[in-house]
Formats: sequence, C-alpha cells, structure tokens
Amino acid sequence: MKRVIFLMLTVVLYSTVSAQQNVEFKVVTIIESIVPGGVGRSRIIENKTELNADDYAADRTDGKKSKMDSNRKDVKVEQFSEGLLLNFYSLTGINFQNVASNDALITSKINNLVKEGWDLTFVTSGVESDAGTAKGLGGGQSDGRGIFITRLFFKRTVE
Repeated sequence: MKRVIFLMLTVVLYSTVSAQQNVEFKVVTIIESIVPGGVGRSRIIENKTELNADDYAADRTDGKKSKMDSNRKDVKVEQFSEGLLLNFYSLTGINFQNVASNDALITSKINNLVKEGWDLTFVTSGVESDAGTAKGLGGGQSDGRGIFITRLFFKRTVE
C-alpha cells in the first residue's frame, strides 16, 4: 500500500514539475501620454520577436569591467505590434472619453490574448509626470510632459 501511495505521489509531483517547465511568457506594454493638448503618442506595444537575454549579457570579472560582444543596436527588434490609444489630455484637460476608449481597447487586447490561451498573471505600472520645478530650487519651467506606463505579464502552457 505504501508503494502505491509513493508511486502516485511521485507521478503527481513529476507531472507538476513537468508542467511548470512547459510555460512561456509574454509582456505587453501600454504607454499613455500625459501631454497637454493631445499631442503625445499613446500605444499598446506587443513584441513579435524572440530574443535570448543571455546573448546580450556579460559577466563582470573584477566588478568594474565587462566584455560585451554586442551593441545596443543589436538588441532592437524589428517586429512588434503597435496598437493605437488615445491621449489622456485634450486642449481642455483630462478627456474622460479618451480614458474610457483606452479602457475598451486594453480590455479587448487582454480578452484576445486570453482567447489565445494566455493567462494574465501580473500587472505593474509607473508614471513619469510633469511635476514642474520649484522657483526656489533652481528655477525653471515645467516641461508639460509625462507618460503612464503599464506592463501586463501573461503566461501560457506550451504543449
């Protein structure tokens, strides 16, 4: 009886480990402009090229110098999907219709990927916004620019 239970546990454990190894990931990036007047560029970006990060990495031997065999231009991909989004601002300020339209487009993108077998596993976001500059801290003018970036992380099982 103990052998049967041990055998069943081994099969279940092996199946779990094996299934975890047959997974692929995808990152979709959403960039929404925070630029007055609607002159920014807002997009949904999806990579269509596979790269191996190890091909573009180098080990440091003395903590200061590294031998890098490739240039930054070698890393740039040529094939990606660029979906149109609207900017958060119009000439009169925040355009809530644009926000709702972007929500509809982002939802559509997520739903399409889910239909293709992808699972949304993680979302992270950040903002680089126009905070302006204080006159007492060096002066200057505000740049009136910024972006809101969101990264959607998907995974699916590969058979």
